[in-house]
Amino acid sequence: MWRFLAGGLAALLMVAAGWLLFSGRATTDPVLPPAPPARVAGQQPVIVEPPVPEATERTREEKRFDRYDKDHDGRITRDEYLVARRKAFAKLDTNGDGRLSFEEWGAKTLTKFVTADGDKSGAMDRAEFATTAVKRKAKARPKCVCPAVTEDND
Repeated sequence: MWRFLAGGLAALLMVAAGWLLFSGRATTDPVLPPAPPARVAGQQPVIVEPPVPEATERTREEKRFDRYDKDHDGRITRDEYLVARRKAFAKLDTNGDGRLSFEEWGAKTLTKFVTADGDKSGAMDRAEFATTAVKRKAKARPKCVCPAVTEDND
């Protein structure tokens, strides 16, 4: 009985937290330019340029959603979701018969093996196998705009 009560309470707390987060993001005040300063007799008016609006940074998930939502209606249909898989299947189906044979499916792997087998012996040694490792991009380092730290050696 306590498990059900604890589970229900946890679910209620999660819903409340989600509502608070959502309502906090939904209420943003528009940025208004500052009012022009009052003009004093005998002085030149000071012209203040309004601040340049900055583009909002979309989250990674919002960008991913927009890539799938091809008709931009705010929903992803089954067909929109499967487009990438259909393109990948079509690339592998080299003879275009709508079926994937083992040779078609393994063509990329076979090509990778043949390329890595430098001495054409039909087997790879450790050095040849090392060339088949997936090349991953290094994570971009954040640009730090930190003040320069100086040490006083007096």
